[in-house]
Amino acid sequence: MPTPGAPSPFPSLANFRDLGYWVGDGEKVVRPATIYRTNDFQTIDDADRAGLAELALQSIVDLRTSTERASSPDPKFPGVTEVVLDVLADTKSIAMPANLGKILADPTVVQQMSAELSVDKARELMASTYRDFITLDSAKNAFSAFYTELLDGELAPVLFHCTTGKDRTGWTAATFLSLMGVDREDVYREYLLTNDRLVPSLKPIFDRFAAAGGDPDLLLPFLGVDETYLDAAFTEMEKNRGTLEHYFTEALGVDLAAQEALRERYLLAPA
Repeated sequence: MPTPGAPSPFPSLANFRDLGYWVGDGEKVVRPATIYRTNDFQTIDDADRAGLAELALQSIVDLRTSTERASSPDPKFPGVTEVVLDVLADTKSIAMPANLGKILADPTVVQQMSAELSVDKARELMASTYRDFITLDSAKNAFSAFYTELLDGELAPVLFHCTTGKDRTGWTAATFLSLMGVDREDVYREYLLTNDRLVPSLKPIFDRFAAAGGDPDLLLPFLGVDETYLDAAFTEMEKNRGTLEHYFTEALGVDLAAQEALRERYLLAPA
């Protein structure tokens, strides 16, 4: 069986991967070539655009804010439905995952960040955003609609993403794999692959930050992922809902029958 979490087949999409092949309930495996995650398409080249078109996607689910979408619109593919689900629409604070581009483009802000932030504070800012994934109404509505999208129509490939494909996308992948019965340790393994795949591709951002007078070490909490971020979301989920099943039922409106239908659709019996 192919190894889960294989590197991106599209070099210009560093954080692209298939969520298939992870082992879930009853030793069944998550169905490959049906659920994909990625960063945005700002850096996609023509060869990878053609390769992406060959996946025969049913839909591309965009978890970004309207500002992010305006600055880097998704490419259009014939027959592919664009589904816009703004996870952070209701946030009252600066959502780092949604505002990194604007923040890092301003040298004044760069210097202020270096003066006022520590790595620990940066990690706590990120953890706070992950707690928002549980509590914000816009997040609940977005993730509910995502699972409705997975159950709609015939089984066909779906791709979901945010900007860097690591936080909103990371939590979406974590809940999906958890619902499939994938072991929590493997859920974290899949999540942390971003540090191997995405972070090296972002070296130019670290270099520009340093050139503007910033401390590059401060960027790693924002541009990478940390298990404490996922801890924060799971802890908030358990505090508010108790269990994953209750989170899906009460917060997302995905009842037990729909949860089982998702497992039946996206799990394959072992060969």
